[in-house]
Amino acid sequence: MTATLDAPRAGTASSSGERPRRLSLWRRLRRDRVMLLLTLPGLIYFLVFHYGPLFGYVVAFKDYQPYIGFIDSAWVGLRNFATVFGDPGVWNALGNTLKITLTQLVLFFPAPIALALLLNSVVSDRVRRFVQSVVYLPHFIGWVIIVSVFQQILGGAGALPNLLQGAGLPRYDMMTDPDAFPLLVTLQVIWKDAGWATIIFLAALLAINQDLYEAAAMDGAGRWRRLWHVTLPGITPIIILLLILNLGSILSVGFEQILLQRDNVGPEAGEVLDTFVYFNGVKDGQWGPAAAVGLVKTIVGTAMVLGANKVAHLFGHEGVYRGGDK
Repeated sequence: MTATLDAPRAGTASSSGERPRRLSLWRRLRRDRVMLLLTLPGLIYFLVFHYGPLFGYVVAFKDYQPYIGFIDSAWVGLRNFATVFGDPGVWNALGNTLKITLTQLVLFFPAPIALALLLNSVVSDRVRRFVQSVVYLPHFIGWVIIVSVFQQILGGAGALPNLLQGAGLPRYDMMTDPDAFPLLVTLQVIWKDAGWATIIFLAALLAINQDLYEAAAMDGAGRWRRLWHVTLPGITPIIILLLILNLGSILSVGFEQILLQRDNVGPEAGEVLDTFVYFNGVKDGQWGPAAAVGLVKTIVGTAMVLGANKVAHLFGHEGVYRGGDK
C-alpha cells in the first residue's frame, strides 16, 4: 500500500531528481478525450458560424454578383474601400456609432458593477435571489417588446409626456428626439442587460477571500474602505477583461434595436454602421462596399482588443490572455 502511494505519477518528477516524462500528443488526447468531446459542439459552432464566414470577406475585394458566385465575380482590389471612405453616409454612420458606443461605455458598463455590489451587500439571501430573478428577466425579452414599452412610457402619447402636460410643462417626446437618441438606446440596454451582466461580477465577488474583509475590519476599515481596498481590487481583473472584450465590439451597437427606432429620429441621427451595411448591402445590392465596411469593423475591433490587452500588460494585469513574457 505504501509503495503504491509513494510511486511517482506519470509526467511528474521522481524523488531521485529525474526529469518528468513528457506525455506524447496521442497519450494526452486519449487522457483528455472526455473533456475534448464535451468541447466539440462549441468548437463546431464557432468554426461554422464565426470562423467559416470570415472567408466571405473576399467579397470586399470583388464586384460580387450573387448569381455568379465568389470565384467568377470580378476582382476589383481596393475599389470598394475607396467607395466606402468616399461616401459621406459612412462617416455619418461612424459618427453615430461612436456617440452611442461612448455613451454606453460611460453609462452601461459601470451599471452591472454597481448593481452587483448592491446585491452583494444585501444580507437576506431570499431578498437577494428575488431581486436577481427580477433584474435577470428583461434579458430574455425581445427588442420589439422593449422598444414598445419605452414607446408607451416616453413616446408622444406615453406616460411621461402626459405627466409633464398635467404638471403644466411642455410635452416632450424622447423617442423622436435625435439629440437624445444615444442616451435613449443606452437606457434601453441598461434596462435589458444590466441585470444579466451582474452574473459574472457576482461570481467574482464570491471568489474574494473573506479573510481579507475580516482582516480589514480588525484594522479599523469601515464599509467604504473595505469596498475600495478589498472588493474593487478583487474584481479588477474581471472588469479589465470585460472592458477589453467590449472594446472589440466598439463599432457594433446592436442592429435590431437601432433598426426598430431608426425611422423615428431619421438616418442623420439613427444610422449606424450595422444599419448602413443592411440598407446598402442587403437591400440595395451593394455587396462589395458593405463587405468592406464589415471588414474594417473587424480589423478595428481586433486592433482595439490587442492594443487594450497590451496596455493592461503594461499596468501589470493579465488582460484577455497572458503576454509572451509571463
